[in-house]
Amino acid sequence: MEKYFVHPSSYIDEPCEIGEGTKIWHFCHVMKDSRIGKNCVLGQNVFVASGVILGNNVKVQNNVSLYSGVICEDDVFLGPSMVFTNVINPRAFIERKDEFRSTLIKKGASIGANATVVCGSTIGRYALVGAGAVVTRDIPDYALVYGNPARIKGWVCKCGEKLDFKNDVAACPACGAGYIKVSETEIRPDEEKR
Repeated sequence: MEKYFVHPSSYIDEPCEIGEGTKIWHFCHVMKDSRIGKNCVLGQNVFVASGVILGNNVKVQNNVSLYSGVICEDDVFLGPSMVFTNVINPRAFIERKDEFRSTLIKKGASIGANATVVCGSTIGRYALVGAGAVVTRDIPDYALVYGNPARIKGWVCKCGEKLDFKNDVAACPACGAGYIKVSETEIRPDEEKR
């Protein structure tokens, strides 16, 4: 008996790794030499290219293509129809497979529906990328970003709630976790208010 679920309409190329409890739904294609962790969910029509790494508890919504070079750490959420790229200057008539750039999505980050992440970017831990945003550069931990290009518009708690800083400190209105603003582009958890 398999330790994970694959819908009969999906294709799984061997060898690849798929963790226990993972669910792969309709019309997905997982290519060889990819790694998918435990308890992940791949919605309908998801493509996972060779070399892609997904940590544990990653949720990939419908119509997402994860190209070579994409790495998602644990607890990442990828919204419906969001887009990754892997070449900075594509041309149909020039092969650039040796120019693929990696994209790292760190633990707990969420990317909204129809967002685009340009290759070579790192999205920080627990960051929240708004729907339709175009990420063209690195995003710090806990940052709330949206727009084209995506810019920092605020900060979010690990639980996803927006933070309101006063005198460079904030407490999450939902879970009570504390945060300290280090600079205009960095916050960190307040270890005394965990």
